[in-house]
Amino acid sequence: MFVCLAGSQPPMSSTPAFPLVPAAIPAKCRESGSPLLATEFSNTNLLQSCDGSMRIQRIKKMFDEAHLSVSAYDTAWMAMVPTPTSSMEDSPLFPQCARWILDNQLSDGSWGLARRNPSSTKDALSSTLACILALQRWGLGEQQVTKGLQFLDCNSASLTDQKQHMPIGFDIIFTGMIDYAKDLGLNLPFKSTDVDAMLTKRNVELTSGFGRNAKGRRAYLAYVSEGIQHSQDWDMVMKYQRKNGSLFNSPSTTAVAFSHLRDPDCLRYLCAILDQFENAAPTIYPLDIRSHLLIIDTLDGLGVARHFTDEMKMLLDQTYRCWLQGDEEIFLDTTTCAMAFRLLRVYGYDVSSDQLSPFSEDCFFNSLEGYLNDKTAVLELHKASQIIYPEEPILEELNSWTMNFLKQEFCNGSIYVDQPGESISTDVHDALTYSYHVDLDRLGHRRSIDQHSNIDNTWTLKTYCSCPNIRNKVFLELAAEDFNLCQSIQQKELKQLGRWVIENKLDKLSFARQKLGHCHFAVAATLYAPELSDARISWAKNCTLVTYVDDFFDVEGSMEELVTLVQLIENWEVDGSTYFCSEQVEILFTAIRRTIHEIGDTALAWQARDVTHHIKDIWVQLLKSMLKEAEWSRNKLVPTMEEYMKHAHVTLALGPTVLPSLYLLGPKLSEEMVSSPEYKNLYEGMSTCGRFLNDTSGFQREFDEGTINAMSLLLLHEGDRSMDDAVEEVKRAIERERKQVLKLVFLEKEKEGIPNCCKQVFWDVTKVLLLFYLKDDGFTNERLVNLANSIVDEPICVSCNCLA
Repeated sequence: MFVCLAGSQPPMSSTPAFPLVPAAIPAKCRESGSPLLATEFSNTNLLQSCDGSMRIQRIKKMFDEAHLSVSAYDTAWMAMVPTPTSSMEDSPLFPQCARWILDNQLSDGSWGLARRNPSSTKDALSSTLACILALQRWGLGEQQVTKGLQFLDCNSASLTDQKQHMPIGFDIIFTGMIDYAKDLGLNLPFKSTDVDAMLTKRNVELTSGFGRNAKGRRAYLAYVSEGIQHSQDWDMVMKYQRKNGSLFNSPSTTAVAFSHLRDPDCLRYLCAILDQFENAAPTIYPLDIRSHLLIIDTLDGLGVARHFTDEMKMLLDQTYRCWLQGDEEIFLDTTTCAMAFRLLRVYGYDVSSDQLSPFSEDCFFNSLEGYLNDKTAVLELHKASQIIYPEEPILEELNSWTMNFLKQEFCNGSIYVDQPGESISTDVHDALTYSYHVDLDRLGHRRSIDQHSNIDNTWTLKTYCSCPNIRNKVFLELAAEDFNLCQSIQQKELKQLGRWVIENKLDKLSFARQKLGHCHFAVAATLYAPELSDARISWAKNCTLVTYVDDFFDVEGSMEELVTLVQLIENWEVDGSTYFCSEQVEILFTAIRRTIHEIGDTALAWQARDVTHHIKDIWVQLLKSMLKEAEWSRNKLVPTMEEYMKHAHVTLALGPTVLPSLYLLGPKLSEEMVSSPEYKNLYEGMSTCGRFLNDTSGFQREFDEGTINAMSLLLLHEGDRSMDDAVEEVKRAIERERKQVLKLVFLEKEKEGIPNCCKQVFWDVTKVLLLFYLKDDGFTNERLVNLANSIVDEPICVSCNCLA
């Protein structure tokens, strides 16, 4: 009836499914040696590495600025703005932008990002033509114009190449620029057939019906105003003006609007850009909140966020203030809003899901992002929808439609064709494959590190832009060094744990499952920091012990032996030899008592008080509940559901496994804290969720064996209930408990009570359970061996040549 994190099956054979000293550990790590205490290797710190310390300091400096790439395309449109006085209409209002164009032509004659993806030639053509127009408008840079025209000529075939990625609005904007070039007397080197084909596509795009997403289409036509110019409905365009004076935070759109309307707020926005960037413009401004959130999200995903807690808290505090103020930079951008919601919730800020109500399926697809089929925005909404508390229908609906959309886009292949890099397809695959509540931290970190060097740090608007602070080699090098450091410590821990099994004669208990590797993997994938070695060892030892005890109660032990073991632990006899009725009881009792004392002694240094009695009480509670279940089984008694759950959530055995390790995380846990309702609710929610998962997974086998569990009790006590109904009710209970644990952990962060890092463990364990039972009984599923190996055995080797 018990499961330690996963699985309640008794052993099918004496051959361990996961080696006693796991084969995942290289031979050099399995060599004999003197025993290691956790403290011998728990003080290793990345800051002790010169390279690691330098990388941390470099990244800390990146928090200060977004470092958004400047856009030749948007700078050109600002350079084309004339001075708004009748006497000086033939001079640029922003001559510094024209000078930037003269100074920043690339060697091939183009303008744009220097490191160009081969499939992004259309973007280079668009940026180059815009810069040519700006120079021609003011009679500047004859040599640069000539070189630019040569680039257009050499790459004109890309205009109709369907394999080339297109910036947003390309067909409208580029043909609009061709018309403007004629007005300026420029002879562009394009084939008339190519231009006619583009004009046909432009006309279709301009005259097609509005349909379902009429609002989104109007916003799109306003966004690409520079491609429409004299036929534009400027009154309609100005309805999209923001408080900062911009249109869509787009310098190019705002510049062309100011050229036509002389709106003072547009001018204020354009001047603010040059105050920030001096002589050029990015393709979107401001982007501070989004870029800061991306840095936090990237560091979090790579597993190195703990090195930047102060910097991240400062940025999250700023973001939360902007959230409460309804800042347009957040709420008028779907991607930023969804990311802010997710990260603020995860880090304990109180944000309401009501703020995501504008992103229902109908509303989204009637917006600019919906009209553009913005998969990045949908992906971020989907991620946000998974940070869900009980009774949040907005997030449930959001999760449903975003998942369906992403699955459809992924299956039909369209997820690959809209971006020059691999990022979106990889991210969508991961989001659909590894949902938030089953993705253990270290597995996600490993995946992110492996993928980081293959992901482009550009994204597509009307031109491509990049933010070097988000994905670069410094991040990757730090993450790889940190991962390998943690892994080397965990390998030493497994050596120590293997010796501990032998020293306590647990290897002589041939009836029991040998699951040391599984137990260590579960904690190594969550509490991975080097300084948490004591907590990992405590977890793995107790997890291994309860596996042995569970098999003893389920399979091997007689009632006399079970009662004796319970009495020995409860009475805590120093010399219990007269009570031993078998060698197996002696081995189990001695190992449990010794381990409780070891952990109690270690915890004394962390807590400055003796917690041995509490650890013992946790074990006594488990053993008594196990004994009660054994009595039910052997006497063929059927408890009520209430009686069953009173003991069943305890016999999942998360008490001895998880609770003692909380004393070894750093913060002080007082007697009042561990006896508080908050502590009790966290433990019971985690354990109840796990119990229902276990009972659902093992129902058919236990039903055939005549063993009771939650499923069978539902069927027995409610005779008219079908098996399918019982399954659905238990699944709803699992969902309810999962959401409640998430709420207890995240919503109560930063408040007095259980320290945050301790509360986080309850959610981490819940994720372990959900992963172990994703398809079947985790302890009998060898897919976990590969996952464990990727965490504990396989070091990361990275090549940063492709990163700036």
